[in-house]
Amino acid sequence: MGQMLVVTLREGLEAFLIVAIAAAYLRKSGRAALLPAVWWGVAVSAALSLAIGGWLLEYAVQPVWEGVLALVAGVLVVSMAIYMQRAGRYLKADIGAKLEAAAVGAGAWFAVFLFTVLMITREGVEMAFVTVAISKNEGSGDLLAGALAGTLLAAALAWAWLRLGHKVDLALFFQATSIYLVLFALQLALYAFHEFTEAEVLPIDNSYWHVATEDYAEGRYARFYSALMILLPLAWIASAGARRKRVT
Repeated sequence: MGQMLVVTLREGLEAFLIVAIAAAYLRKSGRAALLPAVWWGVAVSAALSLAIGGWLLEYAVQPVWEGVLALVAGVLVVSMAIYMQRAGRYLKADIGAKLEAAAVGAGAWFAVFLFTVLMITREGVEMAFVTVAISKNEGSGDLLAGALAGTLLAAALAWAWLRLGHKVDLALFFQATSIYLVLFALQLALYAFHEFTEAEVLPIDNSYWHVATEDYAEGRYARFYSALMILLPLAWIASAGARRKRVT
């Protein structure tokens, strides 16, 4: 549940911010007539993401494909951490510039629609891959609870950022969740290795390494690692707070 909560919180926040910033920019720039293009873009993106997730659940059932899925999800997790670490502070200006270029001419509606589809689908595809990867180790109840909690928290944080602005420290949020996501990507890489040894596709003693990594990939050590994934980001937040107190 914890993994799903953090991933949906992170991805949901990015998606909510993109939509909210785009809608606010169109209203402020006198182009509210283009808002339906944003809503249709979100709907199409959600449908594409669900379709990809359903396809993955149907076909990624063999150990070798579970390993491939875990590797792809790990790469996407790292990419989302790097992307928002670099672009988070400039997200509002970047979206405004792209919409300014798109929302002109006869094809403005389609340009805004396409912009929204591309931006949101990127988050949705990442979410689909990571959700299916997590579902291999969690029950559907925990998965749904984590996803729902993460989505609600993301919506609340996005609303607070838009209404309160500088009072919500998104930079610290992205730093802490980036630490979590990098640790999660390492866990996915180990899980992929474990599944590849089960499928006996690696040029090593697959049987030995499958047994050797069992506790680390799915057993008792995996639970300790999951706790570490929570504790390290919290420690980073605490240390950042302590540093700010010393400065002030």
